[in-house]
Amino acid sequence: MSRKQRNRCQYCRLLKCLQMGMNKKAIREDGMPGGRNKSIGPVQISDEEIERIMSGQEFEEEANTSWSNNGDSDHSSVGNGVSESNQPSPVSTLSSSRSTELNGFSSLRDQYVGTPGPVHYQYLPHLFNYSTHSAMIPFQTRSLDPQSHTLINQLLAAEDMEPLSTPMLIEDGYKVSQSELFALLCRLADELLFRQITWVKKLPFFCELSIKDYTCLLSTTWQELILLSSLTTYSKQIFGDLADVTSKYSPSEDELHRFSEEGMEVMERLIYLYRKFSQLKVSNEEYVCMKAINFLNQDIQGLSSISQLEQLNKRYWYVCQDFTEYRYPHQPNRFPDLMMCLPEIRYIAGKLLNVPLEQLPLLFKAFLHSCKTSVTKE
Repeated sequence: MSRKQRNRCQYCRLLKCLQMGMNKKAIREDGMPGGRNKSIGPVQISDEEIERIMSGQEFEEEANTSWSNNGDSDHSSVGNGVSESNQPSPVSTLSSSRSTELNGFSSLRDQYVGTPGPVHYQYLPHLFNYSTHSAMIPFQTRSLDPQSHTLINQLLAAEDMEPLSTPMLIEDGYKVSQSELFALLCRLADELLFRQITWVKKLPFFCELSIKDYTCLLSTTWQELILLSSLTTYSKQIFGDLADVTSKYSPSEDELHRFSEEGMEVMERLIYLYRKFSQLKVSNEEYVCMKAINFLNQDIQGLSSISQLEQLNKRYWYVCQDFTEYRYPHQPNRFPDLMMCLPEIRYIAGKLLNVPLEQLPLLFKAFLHSCKTSVTKE
């Protein structure tokens, strides 16, 4: 656990902090900075109390007390990296239960090799199994804050949501080679990257930060922005046209046997993230807010305006929360669910860098094939 990797797993970060003597009063329910109490030094916490905090029991009791007293607590925050079903965040230790969602890759491998391969990684079902307390939260009709409406419209104006221009249609019967599919993926990434660069220049806060900070932010988050865009705004083309092209690519037996463990882990996480976004049906308004929040990452090294970035991040965090509570009043966990996807996207983007380039065609073929298989079963 280091400063550089502290946001990789909020569950492990919280556990480490408690073990080192952090007072639980420093924990904010909305997951944002500002809950520190500098007048309180290190404290002694028993293993039993740490277990109660990490399991969520401590906060459930406090929440129940607060609901019974005033009923106006904020239940839409991401919390402390622990879901309401007492599960760690998506980037924490993988769940012990196995899933059959990788059958898409298993059948794909069997198709070309003829022998079943082991499933090396476990899945993240806790991404989709949040227990809700909707019965405790009374439904209240309310309007969207005017400032939130204005900021969201500014983000929508900066976003290019037109279909991708990269040609992804192949004649029937044509066999796509590994190099051709890799070239297509590169052209697709180039176009998506160009759109992110154009997007940055249109952001409403573009003039508030230095060019150095924008360059640093974009160079660090562009993979995450492309991944978020591919799973939401451009998902119909990615899981339609691109999936049709990848279906015409037949990997060799050697490629299948040499598929790395990093590729397997990335694929399984992508499958569940795809299912999560499909389940949520993320709106354009939510997408642009998530994109801005992910971009405004003040933990990146080399930034000069960290406090300013933190304020901007908070601004769009609360704008997104305001919108989801207004548009989806019957889904009290929607905003936490959306925010929990961002650290998972960041983790996957980092893992993709470790996948050998020659394995990317097979990775995307297996991923898209598995997603289509799961959709067909449902």
